[in-house]
Amino acid sequence: MILFPAIDLVGGKAVRLYQGDYNKMTVYRDDPLDMVREFEAAGAAWLHLVDLDGAKSGGTENRSVIRRIVESTSLRVELGGGIRNMERVSDYLDMGVSRVVLGTAAVQDPDFAARAAEQYGPRIAVGADARDGFVAVKGWTEQSSLRIEDFCRDMYHRGVRTFVCTDISRDGALMGVNTDFYRALTGAVPAETLVASGGVSSLEDIRALAALQLGGAIAGKALYTGALDLRAALAAGKEADA
Repeated sequence: MILFPAIDLVGGKAVRLYQGDYNKMTVYRDDPLDMVREFEAAGAAWLHLVDLDGAKSGGTENRSVIRRIVESTSLRVELGGGIRNMERVSDYLDMGVSRVVLGTAAVQDPDFAARAAEQYGPRIAVGADARDGFVAVKGWTEQSSLRIEDFCRDMYHRGVRTFVCTDISRDGALMGVNTDFYRALTGAVPAETLVASGGVSSLEDIRALAALQLGGAIAGKALYTGALDLRAALAAGKEADA
């Protein structure tokens, strides 16, 4: 199971929100590249990067920061936030991003997500983030009428093979993962297509997700606060593959 350390960007800075609330934001680094280098030194292979400004506005406010990170790191970068048309998909992939995550655009235009998956294959993922079981969009500021299991099942049938799924109630809260949430999702799509996000705050969380045979897990705030050691977390993820 791949362990993805995460960085969320607002105004070019590395931040974390509490349960997706932009009014409950903590800035952890003025220069996110400092954090990227820490992740590299700990032995990470991937970085999960989210443009929160883009997710909310649909714009590219952090494009220059994203480019700087991609060009300055050996980590494979998975990027989400505001990627809502094929031109932007191509732009970020050409920039060197390894995989882009489609969120709002996949909900509002499933055919677009299907076309992207057909054209770029494993370099496309869909972000399925749920509040009370329903998919949230536009940086989690709006709620759709789609149940997350139905949404993931439809996207899988349309060719998507990676899903980054968040239980918003656990995000940034250091409450531990909601294993029931991910167990339910494995009834909709294969477990190995799922990357869990939200609440990953201990080695026990990582082992619990690995026991479900998920493809990956994302850790953010727990790494920043020291509740979770990245080297130990990476080792726990690899143990699951042994």
